[in-house]
Amino acid sequence: MGYRKGEQMADKRVLIVGAGPGGLTAGMILARRGLDVTIVEKQDRVGGRNAELRAGEFSFDTGPTFLHQKFTLDEVFAEAGRKADDYLDFVKLDPMTRLTWGDVSLETTTDIDRMASNIEAAFPGDSEGYRRFMDDHTAKLRTIFPCLQRPYHRIGSYLHVNLLKALPYVATLNSVCDVLDDYFQDDRLKLAFTFQSKYLGMSPWKCPALFSILSYLEYRYGIYHTQGGLCRISEAMATVFQEHGGTLRLNAPVKELRFAGGKTTGVELADGEVIEADDVILNADYAQAATKMLNGHSVPREKMEKKKFSCSTFMLYLGLDTIYRDEPHHHILFADDYHLNVKQIQGEKDVSKDMSIYIRNSSVTDPTVAPEGKSGIYVLVPTINCRHGHSWEETKQAYRDEVLARIEARTGMKDLRSHVVEERIITPEGWRDDLDVFMGATFNLAHTLDQMLYLRPHNRMDGLENVYLVGGGTHPGSGLPTIYESGRISANLLCEERGIGYERVDLASEFL
Repeated sequence: MGYRKGEQMADKRVLIVGAGPGGLTAGMILARRGLDVTIVEKQDRVGGRNAELRAGEFSFDTGPTFLHQKFTLDEVFAEAGRKADDYLDFVKLDPMTRLTWGDVSLETTTDIDRMASNIEAAFPGDSEGYRRFMDDHTAKLRTIFPCLQRPYHRIGSYLHVNLLKALPYVATLNSVCDVLDDYFQDDRLKLAFTFQSKYLGMSPWKCPALFSILSYLEYRYGIYHTQGGLCRISEAMATVFQEHGGTLRLNAPVKELRFAGGKTTGVELADGEVIEADDVILNADYAQAATKMLNGHSVPREKMEKKKFSCSTFMLYLGLDTIYRDEPHHHILFADDYHLNVKQIQGEKDVSKDMSIYIRNSSVTDPTVAPEGKSGIYVLVPTINCRHGHSWEETKQAYRDEVLARIEARTGMKDLRSHVVEERIITPEGWRDDLDVFMGATFNLAHTLDQMLYLRPHNRMDGLENVYLVGGGTHPGSGLPTIYESGRISANLLCEERGIGYERVDLASEFL
C-alpha cells in the first residue's frame, strides 16, 4: 500500500502494554518498520495466556495448545522480515484429534478420503454430507476471510465490497448448529464440526453461522504443534522484536495510561515510573484495561458487566512419571448430554457435573516438554465464568477429582492419578485474580452479532486519539490467528495515521 514514508520514523515512540501474542505481533512489525517501540509486561515472561507455565521439571502451555491457520502466522512473521520456520519447529499433526462420544470415537484428519472413511465407519450414511460441507465451505471461506483482515473502526467499513459480498453469510440469525443440520444426520457428528465454537467460548447453538468456517479451516488446512509448546511462538516473536531494536521490559506492570485531553502521553508503571509515548497499544485483557487503566476515560464496571462474555475454563496441568504412548496427542471427551452441558455453561450459574473435557498428551509428539520417560498432561474443561460468584476455592479439589475420574473411565489412562508427580490448577477465579482476565472469561467478549465487526471494540480505540487495541477483545476476535491479525491491523492503522509506508504481505490468497 502506498503511504508516504514518515521522515522521523525512529522518533515515533510506541509503547505496548502487554507481551501477549497481539502485542508481540504489533511490536515486531512496527519495530521492523523503524519505529521506537517498547513493550512492558507485568509477568516475568512473554506470552500472556500464550506463556509457558512451569511445574517443576515439566513445561506446559498456559492456554492455546495448537495452531491452526498457520499461514496467518507466516504472514505476520513475513511482515517483520522473518520466516517463522527459522525460529520454530512445527509438526503438522495427522491424525489431528480424537473425538469421543461414549463408546464411539472419530479420528480427524485433513485427508478428505480418509476422513470420509472414518466418518462412514462411525456414522454410516454421513460421509456424503462431509464432502458437501467441505466443497461448500471452500467458497464460504474465500468470501468471509477478507472481512476478518480489515479494521472496523468506521461505520463506513460496512460498505466495503468484501463485506457486501459476505453479507449473506454474516447477516443471518442462523447458528453454527443450524448450518450443520444441512449436512449431517447424526447429532454427535454435528458436534465434530461445531465444537470449534468453543475457541470463541460460545455455544454452537448460539454462535453465529459464519463461524462454521472454523471447522473447515481445521479440517482443510490442519493443525500444528510447535516443539517445546505453543508458548515458543511468543518467545520467537519477542526475539524478532528485539532483533529489530525493540525494547522489552518484563516485571513492569502498568498502573494506568496518562492523558492530555483525549490524547495519551504514555503510561505510569506500578512503581511510579512514567514512560512517555506518542502512541499506546493496549494488549491487556480488554475489559480489565478499559475499566481500570484508562485514568479518567475508563468504562464503568457496571456498564462493562452488561456486555456478553465468553465462558471460562477449569485447567489442570499434570506432570506424570510415565508416558501414555497409546493415547492421542489431542483428545476431546464430549459430555453425555452436550446440549445441557453447554446450556449450563452459557447460563453462567451451574457447574456441569456431566462435563466435556479436552486433553493434550503432547509428550507422544514432543520429547522436550518433560524429562525422559515422563510426560505432561494438559486438561481443559469449559465451565462458567465468574459473573455469579461461584466459589471455586471451596470446590476445586472435588471438581478436580471428578474430572480425573472421568478421564480414567473413558480413556486408556486408567491409573492416571497414581502417576501424578506435579500439578497446577487454574480455576475461573485464578484467571480473574491472578491473570487479570475480566470475569474470568478466558475467551474475552462473546462473539455475538451485536459484538462483532464495527460493534466490537475497535482496533483504534473510540474517543482516544492515539490508543490502539490488540488481542481477543477487539476485532477480529479470539483465537491465536485472529489475535495475530489484530496486531497487524492495529500496527497498520498506526502507520497509516503517522504516514509510514508499508507493504502488506499476503500468503493467504494461495490457500483460499
